[in-house]
Amino acid sequence: MKKLSVMMTRREIVPGMLEGSVAVVLDVILATTTLTTIVENGARRVFVADTLEDVERLAEPLDPAATLRGGEQEGHSVPGYDLGPLPQEYSPEVVAGKDVIFLTTNGTKALAAAHEADQIIVGCMRNAPAVARYLDSLDTGKVHLVCAGSRGKFSFEDFAGAAEIISHMNLEDCFLGDSALLAREFHETHKNDPLDTITTGRVGRMFDHRMPEVCRFTADVGASTTVPELKDEYLHITAEVGEARAS
Repeated sequence: MKKLSVMMTRREIVPGMLEGSVAVVLDVILATTTLTTIVENGARRVFVADTLEDVERLAEPLDPAATLRGGEQEGHSVPGYDLGPLPQEYSPEVVAGKDVIFLTTNGTKALAAAHEADQIIVGCMRNAPAVARYLDSLDTGKVHLVCAGSRGKFSFEDFAGAAEIISHMNLEDCFLGDSALLAREFHETHKNDPLDTITTGRVGRMFDHRMPEVCRFTADVGASTTVPELKDEYLHITAEVGEARAS
């Protein structure tokens, strides 16, 4: 029987907590949505960095002509980087066949914080059904849905992403911790309008005001079948599950 829990921010992780488990990391606006997009748009490798120094370490052995640096720090594009944090920046024409090194304030740090897990999966609203089906297929005993949060605080849209994944899982063989029970109830209340849900919180309201097209892209549940796994510091497609719904 799987034990299923939701961590409200990455700061809930303590040493040893994730050993022997699968961790699904969610930074819905925007890191894990953008990372999933980069992978499915054909990047050769997508490296996940924890710090600015980490980006340079990862870049050192790579071919500069075939390497892109992207992401943000404290909500701003990083000077000298090729790209920012938005998924629309990483079209197939831009990333196909390239190595991409990606850094963000919250999401990539949450992925790094989950390093003790046996598997680290990248989740978002777009691939939530695929992630759920993949989790259903595993024999693992423990699954933690890790919400990245914002600067250590709870983020509404990350919890909505975790709730979306839970809503698509077969829960008959799962033991739900209190946080997972709360997420299941949350989805029952908000399931009819994912866009409205992710734009309810502080970060979602800000993006909806400035870049509503980004919110629409982010909230497109089922648009992706790609399940990326972080292994050896870069992302692998560990599964393609189901058929993507047209955006």
